Amino acid sequence: MADRKTPSPAHRNSLHDHAPGAGKTPTTDTLGTGGELHQSVQGGHDHADGVAHLTDNFGHRIADNENSLKAGARGPTLLEDFILREKIFHFDHERIPERIVHARGSGAHGVFECTKPIPHLTQASLFQKMGNTCPVFVRLSTVVGGAGSVDTPRDVRGFAVKFYTETGNWDLVGNNIPVFFIQDAIKFPDLVHSVKMEADRGYPQAASAHDTFWDFVGLMPESLHTVIWAMSDRGIPRSLRMIEGFGVHTFRFVNAQGRSHFVKFHWKPVLGLQSLIWDEAVKIAGADNDFHRRDLFESIDQGHYPAWDFGVQVFDEDWAARQPYDVLDATKLIPEEEIPVEIIGRMTLNRNVDNFFAETEQVAFMPSNVIPGIDFTNDPLLQGRLFSYLDTQKSRLGTTNFHQIPVNAPKCPFHNFQRDGMMQTLVPTGRANYEPNSLAEAGESGGPRACPTTGFTTFAPNTERNDPSEKLRVRPESFADHYSQPRLFYRSQTRNERAHIASAFVFELSKVQLEHVRKRVLSQLRNVDETLAQRVAAGLAMDLPEKAKPAKEPVDLPVSDKLSIQKQALDTMAGRKLGILVAEGSDLTQVNRLRDIVLHAGGTPFLVAPRVGGITLKGGDIKADGQLAGSPSVLFDAVASVLTPDMAEKLTHDSAAVEWFMTAYAHCKTIAHCKGTQILLDKAGVEKDAGVVPLDAFAATGMIRHWEREPKLRDLA
Repeated sequence: MADRKTPSPAHRNSLHDHAPGAGKTPTTDTLGTGGELHQSVQGGHDHADGVAHLTDNFGHRIADNENSLKAGARGPTLLEDFILREKIFHFDHERIPERIVHARGSGAHGVFECTKPIPHLTQASLFQKMGNTCPVFVRLSTVVGGAGSVDTPRDVRGFAVKFYTETGNWDLVGNNIPVFFIQDAIKFPDLVHSVKMEADRGYPQAASAHDTFWDFVGLMPESLHTVIWAMSDRGIPRSLRMIEGFGVHTFRFVNAQGRSHFVKFHWKPVLGLQSLIWDEAVKIAGADNDFHRRDLFESIDQGHYPAWDFGVQVFDEDWAARQPYDVLDATKLIPEEEIPVEIIGRMTLNRNVDNFFAETEQVAFMPSNVIPGIDFTNDPLLQGRLFSYLDTQKSRLGTTNFHQIPVNAPKCPFHNFQRDGMMQTLVPTGRANYEPNSLAEAGESGGPRACPTTGFTTFAPNTERNDPSEKLRVRPESFADHYSQPRLFYRSQTRNERAHIASAFVFELSKVQLEHVRKRVLSQLRNVDETLAQRVAAGLAMDLPEKAKPAKEPVDLPVSDKLSIQKQALDTMAGRKLGILVAEGSDLTQVNRLRDIVLHAGGTPFLVAPRVGGITLKGGDIKADGQLAGSPSVLFDAVASVLTPDMAEKLTHDSAAVEWFMTAYAHCKTIAHCKGTQILLDKAGVEKDAGVVPLDAFAATGMIRHWEREPKLRDLA
């Protein structure tokens, strides 16, 4: 086998001793005031040794690869930061034309309605009057996998909304997790490189359970907050209709008087939150790798329109300055117990796309698309995104005129002096393509003009705990606490959810081959919660390493029930699906009774039979919606069966039927059954409990998870 450290002849011949990354770079780990890890050339090193020094693509040595250049420690990122711009620019153009992240997505059209006007907080036209509406386009996506990957991996989900307002497009480009892995945009290429398929082998696809990602996590404690969310049940949602959405960053509201407030944006699903069990997610990937995409499309197609309430957390600089964390730090959230989410609108998705490529694939979201009344803050991750997205869309869509694609075009008029370019579809008239001009004096059109009164005006002050006279490549000390909020999240979960988190860490780290990486992650987890670290170490059969030294000692924050899926669970059948197993001779009256219960509650009944086509039941003929072997119980929120004793006996010899009940039981779902099914339940090892009920008790039991069953079924960390 060839020496993996030896460069290829082509590489050696083309770059000689200028090959970037060649040689062995000695490192010294030093911490900045924000707690970030710096890996630097060791003091006393021979600085004539060029290969040991990190440079940009033109050979300029880099002093700091952890922080972008800002006007003051908490100030906005400066455009002159050529290191940040080159790094993001190169990253944005690594692949074409598929999105580098969020490649696999589902899109839909809808409408947003303001349900509570807030003119005292913002001059944004959308929020001035109750009942104001505007069209929206939403794209929901996984992050890590390519366009051909599956829907149900453990991953963050993108939640991007394009509002077509009367004052222009507003793009709220967020995720289903309120925090992010990194604090500064300059680290985004490193994050994505680490979690994507490993560079030398091209796998694993759509998975974080591998060496390079966890190596990055172990060296970047700021990532632990998002990681612990991803390891929770939030990382494996039941449906895209049942996820929350977050703007992630702290943005700014500005009212007509020029007064500013900070704001965090939230989307709360009307159907409530619901997740999968990991074993269930894996089985669904095999049964239907388009599970989420199909679920969203069919719910809209059938008129069961998904909806989210839109809420805000609003606060001022005085409140922000009193917190033990920095509100400009994208790895931190504001607990709803501290500032409740105020609901001000509702979004309903009511139309599927007409063409997947033209709309879902070509839609271009950009955080820089804001409207008067909504503005940016100095969040260094947000500041980098403002540059990155415009550049990415040019790379993907091939032209600066991507705004003319129908799904991207505003619904309000737009006029400017920009002309020509690849794929220009507009036909501007007249000579006015510059300003200032005096063509109107000759009777010609002089073109549009700027309007200081109604135009977008950036919020001017930049002194909020910041000295804008300094140009610094630093991270403020207020960003240094990386463990308090992950601890808050973990301790806010139910006992069952904590077990899922610990088990997820065990699974992911068991795929990591580098032992020192596993140890480093365990040392970080000890700062989050000692019990969590012990459970993960036991699951890996490893001794606990010494606790990692935190940049800032964590503190205990009050528990937040809003962070738990199970504590917020809705006891509802709306938006859920019941699988009903029938066969020859089943009682049609009982089948129809079940269907009526589910339909009346806003759910979907789905008939499963050993064979599709016409089936003769007691009371009439019926057609099944799906065949047993092709409709496993992982596709349903609960299952029911209406079988004669003879058919149940026959199905005990059908592995698909036995597994249908065995898996539903293992996934803690409600199982409603007739007396005739009992022999099949016995064969599947289904034991009677609060979730295994006769048919007439189904309505009272509902389609909920019965978590008290889980300890009997599997070993959790």
